[in-house]
Amino acid sequence: MSDTLRFLLYLFVMAGVTYLIRVLPLLFVRKKIRSRFLRSLLYYSPYAVLSAMTFPAVFSVTEHPVSAILAVAAAIVLAFCKKKLVVVAACAVGVAILSETLFYFLA
Repeated sequence: MSDTLRFLLYLFVMAGVTYLIRVLPLLFVRKKIRSRFLRSLLYYSPYAVLSAMTFPAVFSVTEHPVSAILAVAAAIVLAFCKKKLVVVAACAVGVAILSETLFYFLA
C-alpha cells in the first residue's frame, strides 16, 4: 500500500471516528439532561482533555525546565488575577523567551 493511500485511509478513519463521537450523543440523547453532575461533566470535558494534552508538552518545549516552570507560574498568577486568555498566553510565552535568553547568556 502506498504512503498516499495509507495517509488517506488514516485520514478518513479519523474523520469518521471524530464524526461519530460528535453525532452519537445527539442521536441517543433526545431529552434535556437534567443531571447536574452529567451536565457539568460534559461542559468541562473539552477543557480537561485539552489541558491533559497540552500541559505535559509545556515542560518539554524549552531547553531548561526552569524556564517552563517560570512560564507556567506566570500563567497561573495571571489566570488567578482574571486576565484574558490572550494576555495570559502572551505573558507566559514572554517569560519563557526571556528566561531562556537569560539562561543562554549566563551559561
